[in-house]
Amino acid sequence: MQYSTAAMVKAMKIQEVILKAASGQILWIEAADIIGVSYRTIKRWKARYNQYGYDGIFDRRMQKPSPKKTPLEEVETILSLYSKQYMGFNVAHFHEKLPIYGIKRGYTFVKTLLQTAGFVKRAQKRGKHRRKRPRKPLAGMMLHLDGSPHEWIPDLPGQVFDLLVLMDDANSRVYDMMLVKEEDTLSCMELLKNCVKKHGIFCSLYSDRASHFFLTPKAGEPVKQNHLTQVGRALNELGVTMIPSYSPQARGRSEREFRTLQGRIPNELKSHGIKTMEEANRFLRGSYIKELNKRFMVLPEQSGSAFIPVAKHINLDLIFSVKEHRTVNPDNTISFDRHVLQIDKSPLRTSFAKCQVNVHLHIDNTVSVTFGPHIIGRYDLTPKVPLKLSLPSQRKAA
Repeated sequence: MQYSTAAMVKAMKIQEVILKAASGQILWIEAADIIGVSYRTIKRWKARYNQYGYDGIFDRRMQKPSPKKTPLEEVETILSLYSKQYMGFNVAHFHEKLPIYGIKRGYTFVKTLLQTAGFVKRAQKRGKHRRKRPRKPLAGMMLHLDGSPHEWIPDLPGQVFDLLVLMDDANSRVYDMMLVKEEDTLSCMELLKNCVKKHGIFCSLYSDRASHFFLTPKAGEPVKQNHLTQVGRALNELGVTMIPSYSPQARGRSEREFRTLQGRIPNELKSHGIKTMEEANRFLRGSYIKELNKRFMVLPEQSGSAFIPVAKHINLDLIFSVKEHRTVNPDNTISFDRHVLQIDKSPLRTSFAKCQVNVHLHIDNTVSVTFGPHIIGRYDLTPKVPLKLSLPSQRKAA
């Protein structure tokens, strides 16, 4: 049966008010006042909606109820579950919980129900038309590394952490994720090192233009390709190409991933009683990554992998470190961030005075000194003065 536009608009308003009354957000007498009818009339509409479903609001001349109608009791159950137990869950996350209660309704129905009742905001209209970039055909051809600041731990209100996620473009597989106080060089290196160690060397990394990835002389201008940051230097030593992104839309897959995670992770952490960043990381990097990949991974276009094994002679601890050059002093010492590091005797040379060496600040904040391929000193710095590093963009490329 076809209805006029005015009838459709009126019915949609009536349905929205009825659902709000059914969910307990407003009283039935208040619903009558909003629509502008008597309390007796709103009770009749409720009865028709209960008997005939949505079409019952349009026309009373119905001989039999629609076979597709949803009983009002079930609608009230869904709204009650969301408001009392799952408030804050996104629609997809909440929809996955409904089979536990014996409710088997479609995603679109549940989304429309929650939006109409006012529990979930309707999506904003999209911007200008963009053409979707095809996924890479093989796993390991391109990885995304990005961070998202958010109040990830509900039991720490007002405290914002950065969630770093390393994801494959071909199949949306999350290789690693980690909550940090602030995204920086060493935290990004930790994710990249773990991935290379476990899966092998990948082909390219797609990221934003943060200072620990690229040097951008002026905002909005292209990155400086001949300047390598510490992360750029480490990946260059492994033959990995770095690809800069020039807009959030260009990183659509990782941006959509973070929208999904912002709707799920805080609720998961709250339901598991997790209250600290350390506990959250054990949960995320343990069982949750497996659960996430099981739910959202897709099959790549081609079977196989573009990862290649790491050669035995490659020392990932030295590659994934903040690396700086130093000249050894006459007394076989070097200076590094307010520390004087003494180089002990070595069978390589009688003295290292005036030799060029490299100082490596590792992910665990320990330091090692190398002379060519040889490690000539290791140091665990526990200074009275905290170790302060200059910004990655201010460091000289190695």
